[in-house]
Amino acid sequence: MTRPDTPLLDRVAGPSDLKALSDRDLAKLSDELRAEVISAVSETGGHLGSSLGVVELSVAIHAVFNTPMDKLIWDVGHQCYPHKVLTGRRDRIRTLRQKGGLSGFTKRSESAFDPFGAAHSSTSISAALGFTVGRDMGKPTGDAVAVIGDGSISAGMAYEAMNNAGAEGRRLFVILNDNEMSIAPPVGAMSAYLSGLYAGGPLRQMKALAEGVEAALPGPMREGARRARQLVMGGGQGTLFEELGFDYIGPVDGHDMGQLLAVLRAARAQATGPVLIHCCTVKGKGFAAAEGAADRGHGVSKFDPVTGQQAKSRPNAPSYTKVFGEALTQEAARDPDIVAVTAAMPSGTGVDIMAKRFPARVFDVGIAEQHGVTFAAGMAASGLKPFCAIYSTFLQRGYDQVVHDVALQGLPVRFAIDRAGLVGADGATHAGAFDIGTMATLPGMVVMAAADEAELVHMVATAAAHEGGPIAFRYPRGSGTGVALPERGEVLEIGKGRVLREGSDVALLSFGAHLTEAERACDRLEAEGVSVTLADARFAKPLDMDLIRRLARHHAALITLEQGAIGGFGAMVLQQMAAKGLLDRGLAVRTLHLPDRFIDQASPDEMYADAGLTSADIAATALLALGREARVVAFRA
Repeated sequence: MTRPDTPLLDRVAGPSDLKALSDRDLAKLSDELRAEVISAVSETGGHLGSSLGVVELSVAIHAVFNTPMDKLIWDVGHQCYPHKVLTGRRDRIRTLRQKGGLSGFTKRSESAFDPFGAAHSSTSISAALGFTVGRDMGKPTGDAVAVIGDGSISAGMAYEAMNNAGAEGRRLFVILNDNEMSIAPPVGAMSAYLSGLYAGGPLRQMKALAEGVEAALPGPMREGARRARQLVMGGGQGTLFEELGFDYIGPVDGHDMGQLLAVLRAARAQATGPVLIHCCTVKGKGFAAAEGAADRGHGVSKFDPVTGQQAKSRPNAPSYTKVFGEALTQEAARDPDIVAVTAAMPSGTGVDIMAKRFPARVFDVGIAEQHGVTFAAGMAASGLKPFCAIYSTFLQRGYDQVVHDVALQGLPVRFAIDRAGLVGADGATHAGAFDIGTMATLPGMVVMAAADEAELVHMVATAAAHEGGPIAFRYPRGSGTGVALPERGEVLEIGKGRVLREGSDVALLSFGAHLTEAERACDRLEAEGVSVTLADARFAKPLDMDLIRRLARHHAALITLEQGAIGGFGAMVLQQMAAKGLLDRGLAVRTLHLPDRFIDQASPDEMYADAGLTSADIAATALLALGREARVVAFRA
């Protein structure tokens, strides 16, 4: 594949090299950097649109500030690809999101230029304030710069941090990357008003200068600038941010290098307290295929950098997410009390399918999982039947609300937990590893996991019918197994599993979507002359103790299997078996789960191999539990 011509970028080994370039060359460098990012992501896939939107901003920040002494924190970290190219990782940028390659997010262990990992949103201002306090207490760190998106700043944690930072009054910089609106004034007009900022004048005068620029713009552009300013107006004479103690500068065209450099230099030279710089950018900027896409190229597979055409995967079974969305929509068609809540991920969770048919019953609360959970609790208390659809990794952010506002009150909120288990290229930050243990530990919570897409349809129906308290069901990312889907889901008996194969030597008790791998392990074991029972638990809470008792009494070994962390399904089985005396008679029990460590990005298959959860691992564990070490050696050979 032809690589872009990048003579200026070729001279940049790190941010210090930017200091030797003129402002005009920095603008040219941005064009080359944009081309490099497009070329790299065309080979790897990833978060293209968000990274293209901050190309100029990345160049300007590194040209003005002194990273890594000054701490640059990206929020969310998926916009960091240009930053990685500029900070000594260009030679590895085409390994993004691959096994052994660069993370798709900022990562402390990867580079000194990544002072804080950020793959979840709205954390940057809190972290920046932490670095700022460290600086003021004598630690070897300079200024802190938090770049936060307009979506990320919608979450409560960002405002908690700003409230604290404003009260502290310490010098720090927050750059609001606003890509919901875009102002595109003539370069000369904006530059004429802002070019003198670095020369002098109190920092507070920058707001008045920005207002003067706005007034001088032609009508349509002036209206765009006015709307951008209103994004942050608190209703009074000052902005919301000024009420919180920040000096507010903006809006600034985030793709005009002259403006960016002038404003950043002035702010760095003159700031004594917290400053917020409001930059308007275009997600996907400079790549027509991304700018014209509905999601602005947020997450893309490999693509043709000339046409923008993304590589199509082979036709396969429908995704679990789509199956959930369609099953939920069918349940909603039968029951007008069913509503859905998601936190800024309507298409990611599949509730957009329901929204197309029943828009008044689907609520996107933005990046606000805590609010979303309690909002769902309030709807449940009113008599509605809310489905709260949130990725496992993001539901962690609302766990206190799950405990206090849902479980403690026994409210029937239905938690649809997408992206359960290991998720591939997004790596450890997005792995759905912990929800089994955290949800199942709560009194009154029912916890299910779908072994395949047909089971997921049944679990949606079960959750819709369940009125006795909160209920959760988990399912993985990606395509299903290809099983036939029922026309309508059946309501499962709460706390009852199912047996798929009957044997006599060893029992495999699987919880969730690793059932397919367990079936392969059964085939391996039977080829070794081992008779296997395979059961699908369906429920982690309440457990099917009748089933577990049967498996314990009629087999020499019992192996539990789950796509979750230690302390989850297997731990609950062991605890209940111990309480019932089922471990007193020499039964060999083993629990297979994710290891007690984080697993870096790779393909899901590679990640589960790293975790020791392949069919070969399962079969070997069973043979060892049966005391057949010699067969394990031969089996592994």
